[in-house]
Amino acid sequence: MNYLSQELGSIGILLIFSIFLSVVIVLFSYLVGSSNPDVEKVSVYECGFDPYEDARNIFNIKFYLVSILFIVFDLEAIYFFPWSSSCSFLSVEGFWSLIEFALELIIGYIYAWKIGALEWE
Repeated sequence: MNYLSQELGSIGILLIFSIFLSVVIVLFSYLVGSSNPDVEKVSVYECGFDPYEDARNIFNIKFYLVSILFIVFDLEAIYFFPWSSSCSFLSVEGFWSLIEFALELIIGYIYAWKIGALEWE
């Protein structure tokens, strides 16, 4: 129980420190920063050019597909970081399950590539 309270105490100190630091940074930037809005600063900006039509227009679905594929493959790639740090502690079953995960990720990438989901026209 003592070990648990030490761990929770450390997490609590980290949480309090991070909240305090966030409040200090926001207040400091609000007090020190200058606010002089002009026409260029407050104008609407979308993807590097001025918007020219209504926001409810139909757009190409490729943008959505590429962004979703990026998020999926990026999140799956995050699983490799803990694996690389604990690879020497894994059993044979754990090692082969991670190899299987990597193969499934590669097969999914090849499938997305073959159907043309990664192509931008």
